[in-house]
Amino acid sequence: MQKRLHLQEEAARCLLCADAPCTAACRAGDPARGVRALRFDNTAGAAKWFAPCSEADLAAAEAACIHYDRPVRLRELAASLPAVDGAGGNPSLEIDFCGLHCENPFFLASSAVCTNYEMVSAALEAGWAGVFYKTICLQEIKEVSPRFDALYDEKRGFAGFRNMEQLSENPPETDFEILRRLKRNYPTKIIVASIMGSREEEWIDLAKRAEAAGVDAVELNFSCPQMRLAGMGSDVGQSAEMVSFYTAYVKDAVSIPVIPKMTPNVASITKVAMASYFSGAAGISAINTIKSVTLGGEVSGKRVISGYSGRAVKPIALRFILEMAKNPVMKNLQISGIGGIETWRDGLEFIQLGCRNLQVCTAVMQYGYRIIDDLTDGLRNYMAEQGVSCVEDLVGTLVDSFVRPADLDRDTMAFPTVDREKCIGCGRCYISCRDGGHQAITFGADRQPKVVGTKCVGCHLCLLVCPTGAIGTARRIPKRT
Repeated sequence: MQKRLHLQEEAARCLLCADAPCTAACRAGDPARGVRALRFDNTAGAAKWFAPCSEADLAAAEAACIHYDRPVRLRELAASLPAVDGAGGNPSLEIDFCGLHCENPFFLASSAVCTNYEMVSAALEAGWAGVFYKTICLQEIKEVSPRFDALYDEKRGFAGFRNMEQLSENPPETDFEILRRLKRNYPTKIIVASIMGSREEEWIDLAKRAEAAGVDAVELNFSCPQMRLAGMGSDVGQSAEMVSFYTAYVKDAVSIPVIPKMTPNVASITKVAMASYFSGAAGISAINTIKSVTLGGEVSGKRVISGYSGRAVKPIALRFILEMAKNPVMKNLQISGIGGIETWRDGLEFIQLGCRNLQVCTAVMQYGYRIIDDLTDGLRNYMAEQGVSCVEDLVGTLVDSFVRPADLDRDTMAFPTVDREKCIGCGRCYISCRDGGHQAITFGADRQPKVVGTKCVGCHLCLLVCPTGAIGTARRIPKRT
C-alpha cells in the first residue's frame, strides 16, 4: 500500500505535457507514457513503457523535465515498478449495450468534449468506442464567458468541476451532417445523438432527423441543470409524467434505441427512471451534473447555480446507479454510467454496480482523449489478473453485496491495529480520534500511537486519516456488554 501510494504521489506531480520533453530525451521507451499510466492507476501498464529505458535514458529524461518545482523522479519510479508480466492472456473488452455491439465500454459523454467532427474523429481514432454527441436542440444557444470553475486537490487536479455550458451552438442541420459523416467514416463505432426538445413535436422532429442521419441510438437529455429557457433539461427530468410522455413519443417515432438521460437533482431517481422504462426506453444514462454553487468563479461578472461534475460526484453517481440496479421492477434495464470516471478503476466500479456502458467528460476536458489508453489497458490488466475473460462477466457483480442499514451487523466490532514498521509517528490518528472520535488513542513522548481497547468502538477514523497505511483491521469480535 505504501509503495503504491508513493508511486502515485510522485506520478501525480507530472504535468502530463504535450510532446513531453522527457520522452524526446529518451532513446528507448516512453517515460512520459509510463508516468501517465501511473497517474491513471495503471501500474502494470507503466512497467512496459519504462522497461526499455536504460539508466542513462532516464537520467537524460529527468534532466529534460520542465516541471516548475523539481524534475519528476523517473529513475526512482522505474526502479519501483514490478517486472513486466505478459501472463494472463488478452481479455475482451467488447460488450453489448442496448443491442449495440461496442468494442469497449468507454464513450465520450454529451458535452464540450464532442462538439464537432474533428473532435469526435480524433477521439474515435484514439480508441474510444463511441460518442454521445453534444445535445442538439432547435433553440438558439448562446453561451456565457467564462463558464467554468474548478475546485482542486493538492496536486492541482480537478477534485470537482463547475460548468455553465448548455447545448450545441451549431445549427441542427450542421450537427446532423456531422453525425452522418461520423457514422459513414467510422461504421464500427457507436454514434449516439443526444437531443432536447421543448414540446412533443420538437422531440419527435429531432429524433427522426437523428435516425435519418444514420446514428445508432438517440439519447434524450432530460437533465441539463443550467438551461436558459424554462421547461427544458432538468425541469423535465424531475417530472416522471413529462419523462414518460416524451420517452413514449420518441419511442413511437423511431426504430433505433431510445436512451433517456437522468438528472441527479431529485430525491430518488427510480421513480423517473421507471417512467422512462415503462415508456419503452432501451436504457438509461445517469447521471448528469449536480446543481451546485462555487464562490470562486464568477460567470459574466455574476454568481449563479450551475452543474457540478468530476471526481467529487462519483459516490453520488454510484448511489443513483445502485438504486436503479437494485430495483426489481427494472431488472432488465441497461445503464450507461456517468459521473467522475477518471481511471479504469472508477469505470470498474460503475460496471460492478450494473453499468454496461461508461461515459466520460470532465477527465477528458482536463487530460485529453489520450486517457482512453489507460482506461482500456488498466481494465484489461485487471481482468487478466482476476482471470476474467470478458467484461460482460463483471457487470453487476457487486449489486447484491449492498444491504439496507437494518441488515448490518451491530453485535460485533473490529479493532484497528498499528504496523510499527510503517508508522512514522506523525500523530494524525491520535488527533482525529481525540477530536472527532472516541479518545481511544494515546500518544506520548515515544511518538507511538496506542489503541485503548476499553474506549475504542471500531469506527476506523484512524485508518482513514493515516498517511502511510500503517493502520489495519483486526478480526471481528463480539462487542463488550
